[in-house]
Amino acid sequence: MDSTVRGTIEMTAAMTIIGTIGWFVVMSGQPVMDVVFWRCAFGAVALLITCAALGLLRGRLTLRILAIAALGGAAIVINWLLLFSAFSRASISIATAVYNTQPFMLVGFGALFFGERLTLTKLTWLGIAFAGMLLIVQTGPDAGSGPESGKLGTDYVTGIVMALGAAFFWAVAAIVAKKLKGTPPHLIALIQVCVGVVMLAPFANLSHLPADTWSWAMLVTLGVVHTGLVYILMYGAIQKLPTHLQASLSFIYPVVAILVDVIAFGHRLHPAQLVGAAAILIAAAGMNLGWTLWKAKPPVESPQAVK
Repeated sequence: MDSTVRGTIEMTAAMTIIGTIGWFVVMSGQPVMDVVFWRCAFGAVALLITCAALGLLRGRLTLRILAIAALGGAAIVINWLLLFSAFSRASISIATAVYNTQPFMLVGFGALFFGERLTLTKLTWLGIAFAGMLLIVQTGPDAGSGPESGKLGTDYVTGIVMALGAAFFWAVAAIVAKKLKGTPPHLIALIQVCVGVVMLAPFANLSHLPADTWSWAMLVTLGVVHTGLVYILMYGAIQKLPTHLQASLSFIYPVVAILVDVIAFGHRLHPAQLVGAAAILIAAAGMNLGWTLWKAKPPVESPQAVK
């Protein structure tokens, strides 16, 4: 099988799986803190086995790598806590759409810390995404479903803010990951989930463990499948695919998440929210894929150049 085709299949599978994560979080019936702790714990086991099988545990770890990866791990764990908390407040669809403002967080970091230039095209995509977010926020929760449809709920707004915070910390983790160029990504992921276990152990409700098989099945799946397997598929695909194809396939995730929210929970978006979510996703795609909105003007020839 051609490597590009195989990478496309791996990336599609990874994004489809991660798009279902909201359903597993909600159906686990556990507090968000516990969900993230067990995701890290079971994910650590899966990734440890993977790293050992690939021979990544021998002679690769240094204090520098551990310190930088641990910093990124802290950001990733906070990202998961905020995003999972947003699901129950703003719905999976809305939280996922707002969460996809990640590329704009990265652009902001690039301009602030790395001196990267903000072009008119980038600012326009940012403006489109911001307008989409305003549409989502102003429409409010359960839009069009009753007399309260035009009012904003405190939990709903909190959910939006949490999703934005999750995007911010994802961007922090991405910036930190740039400092680990050349380090196997499976190893970085292993360090990150181990950091999550250490961070959350004092706060997780370990004295009252889930009593039913269903909750444990949800938690194990989040760790082994949505963390271990997804990292393996995603990083395998990244090694085979060009950047533009990686970016385009990543938008399978929010589409699947919105479909899961509609099918499993009956959360249907108001037309204005659909427009807002589409605006965010299109703007993020434009940013990731380098779409241009205007043709570059040809250079003007000087009179001396004309013969």
